[in-house]
Amino acid sequence: AKMNKQIKVVRFHPFKSPTGLSQSVQRGTGKSAQLVHICRGGAVCQGLLWPAVTMDLTLWQYQFRIIMLGDSTVGKSSMLKRYTEDLFLETINQTVGVDFYVHFLEVEPGVRIKLQFWDTAGQERFRSVTRSYYRNSVGGLLVFDVANRASFEHVHEWYTEVCEHVKPHTVLFVLVGHKNDREEAGERVVQRAEAEKLAAQLGAPYVEASAKTGHNIREAFELLTRRVYQGLLNGEVQLREGWDGVKSSAPQTHQLRKPQSSVPEKPTDRCSC
Repeated sequence: AKMNKQIKVVRFHPFKSPTGLSQSVQRGTGKSAQLVHICRGGAVCQGLLWPAVTMDLTLWQYQFRIIMLGDSTVGKSSMLKRYTEDLFLETINQTVGVDFYVHFLEVEPGVRIKLQFWDTAGQERFRSVTRSYYRNSVGGLLVFDVANRASFEHVHEWYTEVCEHVKPHTVLFVLVGHKNDREEAGERVVQRAEAEKLAAQLGAPYVEASAKTGHNIREAFELLTRRVYQGLLNGEVQLREGWDGVKSSAPQTHQLRKPQSSVPEKPTDRCSC
């Protein structure tokens, strides 16, 4: 096949192709979006576009917006790089403001989730920028470095700040003890027991992970995704007009229907704080 010279790849965020053998990137938005096929090494492959039947970007049932939270240098960007591209870089540019990633996950047969990740800068000077993204998020990964006690002690501060800005919506969390590979070098200063205690106080599951080794990275992101999806099923999370935390691609009449209950439903205008 001849190379289509009209295809131009600009700044993008990759995610796994259906085969897992290469990468695909989104070009454009909405129904006009296309996938550009990227071979190993980053070159644009001949053939260029996935057939629509293989990976149609409009074929997702729900979109969840997930925000990464935690101090600078705890490894939030490295976690996203590992999850979305299966790459680890020893040095990575510090996030300035907010970076954006996209990934797709099938949570059960026929239910495909489009995940939008907002990677926030941990530095204080960017807090006014990142706060504006809290309100339109349905899930948060609270990340600390197991070899950095200050980052652990600041977790509750991040949690409280999100809860204050997200109301009246609901945000669900997972607490991640990152860089647990550093334990072998004797650098660990936050023990699992105290991290699990904090997670229980926050009402969040706890996972230890390492972007360097890949340990539990996929599990951390998928745990949060499935937690939000279950929240949709049980009514803890609701679709709301004008809120971007959760979106459905289905018409209103085909959206998720919750089981009927004889008990009046309580308002969910709250954070899970």
